Amino acid sequence: MFRIDINNPVHVHFIGIGGISMSGLAVLLAGKGFTISGSDRSKSEITKMLEENGIRVFIGQGAENIDDGIELVVYTAAIHPDNPEYAECVRRGLPMMDRATLLGQLCGFYKTSIGVAGTHGKTTTTSMLSLILMEADTDPTISVGGILPAIGGNLRIGGGDDFLFEACEYTNSFLKFNPTDEIILNIEADHLDFFKDINDIRHSFSEYADIPGSLGHIVINGEIKNSAEIVKNAKARVITYGPYNEKEGHFLLPYDYNFGNVSYDENGYATFTVYDSKIAPVLKDIKLSVPGAHNVSNATAAIALAKALDIPDDAIRRGLEACTGAERRFQKKGEICGVTIIDDYAHHPTEISATLATAKKLGRPIWCVFQPHTYSRTKALRKEFVEALSAADKVVLAPIYAARETDDGTISSDDLCEDLRERGVEAYAPGNFDEIENFLLKNCVNQDLLITMGAGDVVKIGEHLLGN
Repeated sequence: MFRIDINNPVHVHFIGIGGISMSGLAVLLAGKGFTISGSDRSKSEITKMLEENGIRVFIGQGAENIDDGIELVVYTAAIHPDNPEYAECVRRGLPMMDRATLLGQLCGFYKTSIGVAGTHGKTTTTSMLSLILMEADTDPTISVGGILPAIGGNLRIGGGDDFLFEACEYTNSFLKFNPTDEIILNIEADHLDFFKDINDIRHSFSEYADIPGSLGHIVINGEIKNSAEIVKNAKARVITYGPYNEKEGHFLLPYDYNFGNVSYDENGYATFTVYDSKIAPVLKDIKLSVPGAHNVSNATAAIALAKALDIPDDAIRRGLEACTGAERRFQKKGEICGVTIIDDYAHHPTEISATLATAKKLGRPIWCVFQPHTYSRTKALRKEFVEALSAADKVVLAPIYAARETDDGTISSDDLCEDLRERGVEAYAPGNFDEIENFLLKNCVNQDLLITMGAGDVVKIGEHLLGN
């Protein structure tokens, strides 16, 4: 196995460099003096950013992109052996590794490496912890799975001892990482094109929890079903968090960090208090600048890890209040004819429920334009999607975003539309994006809240309506 040596920069070529994580790793290595090139299927804002950073990017993937100077090749999980660049690298006998292996090796360059894992909430929680570490002047290196305005993109190259990154479970990528500290936000059924079932997913998270050594920390959501089972073999110190409950005038605080006394302002931003297991306040009146009850939980996870790393309380407060979230996380895009347009990355039923619950706090009629992401996820979680989307007043369904998959004809957005109508929900499936935009222009009225939702390119609908 090729080992990256930070003191011996080489020429690294990235196949699929336009991805949010791949691009971040490419820029990180470029900042360390490595020569970087890469390819992607099409131009994007990310490939433009890479070129502005002096990285050569090939649009289109072919054997001719592989030159004699390349010393290491990194590829994404979406790249298969029949990819022409991949096949050419194999023919040449070049050292190759996937993105997860590279990230795992980079962990070893830092005294503290923090992996944020979970079915959802990773980007927001990583963003929160990023701002906390920056307010504490630790000068962290950060790789986040979205565009974080506070760092001007998806990567921050710091000079300190901390490396903070998202740890995705898909294809068991996170088992190749080597964090000293971890956060596990939640464990739910997802990526069922790879995992067999929820027990298979739980097994992978258990293996992930075994990675940190005895000097590390694992912050885990105590509301995960049988959460103790996930960390039973962990060598690191386990720290639990979750909401406190009040029953018959008595507080029930079963976790190491318990959040409560939650209130919301007109924007849906929470103020809350975190207690320890003995009902003593750890931090009082914490203010967030991102909406939703789910973000109170995410913030508590960030607080628990920050406290374990001895980050000062005032830095935790300032960081959380300064964190306005990453792009495509309940992001206000603008207004047109009295209609407010919000965009959100939610693509799992639990995320959809959280986003729509947040939207309801604003007290306006909700149009949800949802683009399902992958046929396998839509088919496996069909009932759950329908139940979650039923919280909207009106649902408009875009065609399924295929991503890495092909359509086998067994599931479509029309199927979800029919299911929603059977539940009495006003649902529509007008067709392509142009047809959806025309439909919305005719039907959305003053004071409606329009949310474009999904992990694909559904954001374009709201942007086009705003003239962007």
